[in-house]
Amino acid sequence: MAKAVVLIVDDEEGIRTALSGIFEDEGYESVTAASGEEALRVARESVPDIVLLDVWLSGMDGLQTMQELKEWSPELPVVIISGHANIELAVKATKIGAYDILEKPLSMEKVLLTVRRALEKRSLEIENRALRENLLKKSRLVGMSAKIQQLKEQIKMAAASNSRVLILGESGAGKELVAHLLHENSPRVGKAFIEVNCAAIPQELIESELFGHEKGSFTGAFETKKGKFEQADGGTLFLDEIGDMSLQTQAKVLRVIETQEFQRVGGNKTIKVDVRIISATNKDLAEEVKKENFREDLFFRLNVIPIRVAALRERPEDVPGLIEYFLDSLAAEYGQQPKQVTPEAVKMLQKHAWPGNIRELRNLLERLMIMVPSKTINPADLFMPDSKRSDYFAVDSLKDAREMFEKDFIARKLEENGWNVSKTAEVLDIERSNLHRKIKAYDIRVP
Repeated sequence: MAKAVVLIVDDEEGIRTALSGIFEDEGYESVTAASGEEALRVARESVPDIVLLDVWLSGMDGLQTMQELKEWSPELPVVIISGHANIELAVKATKIGAYDILEKPLSMEKVLLTVRRALEKRSLEIENRALRENLLKKSRLVGMSAKIQQLKEQIKMAAASNSRVLILGESGAGKELVAHLLHENSPRVGKAFIEVNCAAIPQELIESELFGHEKGSFTGAFETKKGKFEQADGGTLFLDEIGDMSLQTQAKVLRVIETQEFQRVGGNKTIKVDVRIISATNKDLAEEVKKENFREDLFFRLNVIPIRVAALRERPEDVPGLIEYFLDSLAAEYGQQPKQVTPEAVKMLQKHAWPGNIRELRNLLERLMIMVPSKTINPADLFMPDSKRSDYFAVDSLKDAREMFEKDFIARKLEENGWNVSKTAEVLDIERSNLHRKIKAYDIRVP
């Protein structure tokens, strides 16, 4: 493991030497500079993990040096050392971004503790940034169709505002992804993104889930619990499947939207929050309002900015890009090389209706990633032997349809005959060697 590099900047040689010795004894690597100008040069050469900086330097002073260092590397932790620190200095240093201020004479225990904590904080920040970047890589809209380009523009414009957004679209179309992107591109990105699936929570528990409860407010409430609105304070609350929320809960959510205030279940203390609400549904809420299944006033409150996510069958030109994206992601997840899909197989997938949308496509590709032993996915691989039926009409070529049928037919007969190749060849009235060739050609896996 690489040693952390500490840059010590002080115009007193004795302090530089003493601190260098202590840090090296503690397992750090140390570099030194006697002036601000030298510190900038040394920093660029050695790329330190932390800087200990005397504030009183000849020439460029410590605060100016720190400002230059921060412009060069904003996340570099800088600990100020001062012979006579005061409130004015502390305020200035903090504004520029100092991690801490230590007074001379230095306590070596305090110096080491401060450096250790600063490096731990920096390590966590780097880790969090990597996790966020990884999330952003996963949370991206794949496709170049006109519908996806329009959706990206809508997300960009809506994200900048604080208005409520209602995301409409079929199940599996990517509504949750749109909600994440709205949050990730909003001024609230540093705050919490809290998700509630209104269809998955029993109606008798959803109020406790949303607003929290006080200890003893109902059977099983052994402790006070914060609800999703409190958890999302300052951030975004995503109400998924909002169309499945009961009318009673809708009334309470409406009041919170209007006032940004609520009380926990069993409590009498009013809690005020600042929450942006994004909701989603696969239902026609306007129709649900007519049927009196959804409150009209809540519908108008939620539907400030409506965003519709197109079904996958409406944008077949995006299928090739999605195939490549999912196969790369799945290969990384399973530690394999990405598989290739033949052009004929891609065309078949583009013609499929995809009732389950992108979720269905991903599930299919995951199955193919696991179950197809070869590096190439062919049309015959797209429908496994245990499928109820193969979509022979999804292909244009008679040859492809014939091959798909022959593979399914042979696999079914093998299964009916207990995977006995000799018996199946006899039933099919073909040579055993010929059946073996077909099993190998179609990559039918015999248990």
